[in-house]
Amino acid sequence: MTTPPFTPLIASLSSSVPFVGPETLERSRGRPFAARLGANENGFGPAPSVIAAMQAAAGDVWKYGDPENHALKETIAAHLGVSTRNIAIGPGVDCLLGLVVRQYVNPGDAVINSLGGYPTFNYHVAGFGGRLVTVPYRNDRGDLGALLDAVRRENAPLVYLANPDNPMGTWLEAEAIQSFIEALPETTLFILDEAYGETAPASAIPPLDVERPNVLRMRTFSKAYGLAGMRCGYAVGAGEQIAAFDKIRDHFGVSRMTQVAALAALADQAYLHHVVGEIAAARQRIEKIATANGLQAIPSATNFVAIDCGRDGAFARRVLEELIERDIFVRKPAAPVLDRCIRVSVGPRAELDLIEERLPLALAAADKPA
Repeated sequence: MTTPPFTPLIASLSSSVPFVGPETLERSRGRPFAARLGANENGFGPAPSVIAAMQAAAGDVWKYGDPENHALKETIAAHLGVSTRNIAIGPGVDCLLGLVVRQYVNPGDAVINSLGGYPTFNYHVAGFGGRLVTVPYRNDRGDLGALLDAVRRENAPLVYLANPDNPMGTWLEAEAIQSFIEALPETTLFILDEAYGETAPASAIPPLDVERPNVLRMRTFSKAYGLAGMRCGYAVGAGEQIAAFDKIRDHFGVSRMTQVAALAALADQAYLHHVVGEIAAARQRIEKIATANGLQAIPSATNFVAIDCGRDGAFARRVLEELIERDIFVRKPAAPVLDRCIRVSVGPRAELDLIEERLPLALAAADKPA
């Protein structure tokens, strides 16, 4: 039977996803994980005040959310000291990244990212017909000089950098980021993904400049605020660039309950301060666990720690698989050089107890001849 044809672009793409979810792995394994430490979630969860606000609003879930995200946009703008015209809200940074690529990238255009940089961005580049051009990391950090050279060489309309970085957890200082911005061609849009901004040192975050039209800053409620399951992110930028999101966004993409949760999270900055401390303490514990097993933890400013397994990517893959076999969910970078690491998210003490107990067993098993 003849079927409706896909577009040539869709027909050319492989059936792939940026990440395999822990739920998928649990179904294939036939049992749940005992410790969920691989998805860069905040295992400490949202503030009790956020949960209470969601419970109070539960009876209203039959209503669509405000398509303008009016109250949330006003609150974010006030929190950052900018105008509401400088804020675009969407169901997670991942969705906003796709909208940006759709706005700026024609089929065949070069788009610049680090080799091993955030894979969902690359997924959108492929999905809209862009041509991904990557440059290697340098010392486990984005190489600003190489990124800039690639932008100029390819006349790229778009360049992406996460700071602090995903998947390595490292960071660059604001002065270096600002110099990169000032050196960019005016025709190149820079996506500065600051999903981990709340857990970063203040010295890593450049001042907001919403007058510069070729920079978009991305923030989220998924990490420090503990609302990954609610899907809410936002872009900060010049008014003209922000207004363009309204041309193509899903106006009902951010649910009423998500808006309630995000508003309550912003209102409880005391809890945010508390949980950032918990995240820092958990990072320190993961670092100690790595050191106790003869491994090196990469210094991190995120809610996860990349652990250098000391050999090649094949060995790190075996360590990851042995941890999964022992019901510990972690992930690892896939790109060469970075793939020598596994990546462990912060989590409650009981889950870190489990990886402390089982990592030595996983390492021993991974070290055995095949």
